[in-house]
Amino acid sequence: MTADPLHLALGPGPAVLAFDVGGTDTKSALIDRDGRILGLRRTATPIDPADPAASVVESLAALSRAHLEEHPGVRPSTAGLSVPGIVDEVDGIGVFASNFGWRDAPIRSLAEQAIGLPVAFGHDVRAAGEAEHRLGAARGYDDVVVLAIGTGIAGSIVLAGHPLASGGFAGEIGHMLADPSGERCACGAIGCLETIASAGAIARRYAEASGTSVPGAREVLAAAARGDAVAATVWNEALDALADALARLTAAIAPQAVVIGGGLSQAGDALFDPLRERLDARLSFHRRPALVRARLGDDAGLLGTALAARDLVSGGSREDRA
Repeated sequence: MTADPLHLALGPGPAVLAFDVGGTDTKSALIDRDGRILGLRRTATPIDPADPAASVVESLAALSRAHLEEHPGVRPSTAGLSVPGIVDEVDGIGVFASNFGWRDAPIRSLAEQAIGLPVAFGHDVRAAGEAEHRLGAARGYDDVVVLAIGTGIAGSIVLAGHPLASGGFAGEIGHMLADPSGERCACGAIGCLETIASAGAIARRYAEASGTSVPGAREVLAAAARGDAVAATVWNEALDALADALARLTAAIAPQAVVIGGGLSQAGDALFDPLRERLDARLSFHRRPALVRARLGDDAGLLGTALAARDLVSGGSREDRA
């Protein structure tokens, strides 16, 4: 992490611990009272199928001890913890996470016992959306959707300045219906958006159609630019599916902006310019949202988690903001 601009963005406040747990890696850091990000590290997320919640929480306790030993002069008053899946932020429950194998796990209470601090608990993508809203590209918008498009597609919805959680089920934009006759998604449904328009799907669909395996969507876009007709078809179908989804969101909630992050956003103008054109063609009287590239990158989730921990100190929380 390049600490300078981000610590300036966080600014002064209570010292906190932050843990952003992913299916592969866990990001963790200690944030001091000046907002400096101390000891940022990525460690493998241990998942014991026999008790996945306990194994993850035990790793957080070990990380907490390591951070405090490295910086004995910093004393955090709270911790923030974000995880993927369906998350009930009000009751502190990990409702379901397919990559972890837990259901209705009392993650917040387990973490508080293990770490010995009050814990602000929430969803990883909503945390990233909160960081973009308060510190990044979504700043200044009261109504905004933050999309992370990578291996899958996930979203964070902010309405009237407050994140929409809906019991943990809001923001599953990757599982909006995109093609009723399409592929079966890993979630079990047919034709979800992320089976067509995620970076992972673009690479997979090109490999299936062309017989040529590629590392990712970037290579498909490059092939399309070279005149590869198969790549162009896969890329255009992804853009059309994304434009359809954004048009539906625009009609339903009228966001002022849609902020797009994740690996696919690295395509830059090759993504944003044709997506703007296609979205505009699908709208009539609607308020047209600005399409903006996310600013905080891979660290957005950790920063949002740190913000939630600080909010908890001041008497607010993600639950209050939801």
